[in-house]
Amino acid sequence: MAKVAIAVFPGSNCDRDVQNVLAKVYKFQPELVWHTKSNLRNYDAIIIPGGFSYGDRLRAGAIAAHSPIVTEIERLAKQNIPILGICNGFQILVEAGLLPGALAVNSSLKFVCKWVGVKIINRDTPFTCNYRKGDSFNIPVAHGEGRYFAEADTINMMKSKNQIVLVYSGENPNGSVEGIAGVCNEQGNVVGVMPHPERGSESILSPVGLRNSFGFFDSLRAFCGRGH
Repeated sequence: MAKVAIAVFPGSNCDRDVQNVLAKVYKFQPELVWHTKSNLRNYDAIIIPGGFSYGDRLRAGAIAAHSPIVTEIERLAKQNIPILGICNGFQILVEAGLLPGALAVNSSLKFVCKWVGVKIINRDTPFTCNYRKGDSFNIPVAHGEGRYFAEADTINMMKSKNQIVLVYSGENPNGSVEGIAGVCNEQGNVVGVMPHPERGSESILSPVGLRNSFGFFDSLRAFCGRGH
């Protein structure tokens, strides 16, 4: 049974949602790990959940990016350990320099909370390997600072290195450049997504008629099962 560390910061509020889904739906062995811990050597994967770490002071994720656990995550990223940042976790990974670009206030200047359509662009990551390229599905978003931005030359470089993982299909809920909803590092083991897969991984939570986002954690289970 794969062990997954879920990083917890002051202000995290989706940590137990992730823990519940990983344990009860996907049969992982998830553990909540406080942000002061600096040793994550015994885990098969790491997830940084959503929330408002440190109250989003300065910028969303800016303070959390300098915590001991993120220093350890930076080390493990170089060892190809699967790392997923969800919403605030995505913001933290960007602030730590583990992912390119920036996340700014939504173009509407309003907090957005709804189900949206997304499409898989890169299936060569631990969190998308059970999808096919071009697969579309529905997933919840809930953020005020989710507008992904990078300069044109950075975007072109990311495209050439297959670093765009997920884009919004149909509505772009936050004004992200080119509708980007998720990206990865060059190696593909560090992934950040603004949508919340843990909120779309149980049928009871999915609106009738929407294709849900089971594939993120199905992919991780398959990836770990192959002995990576």
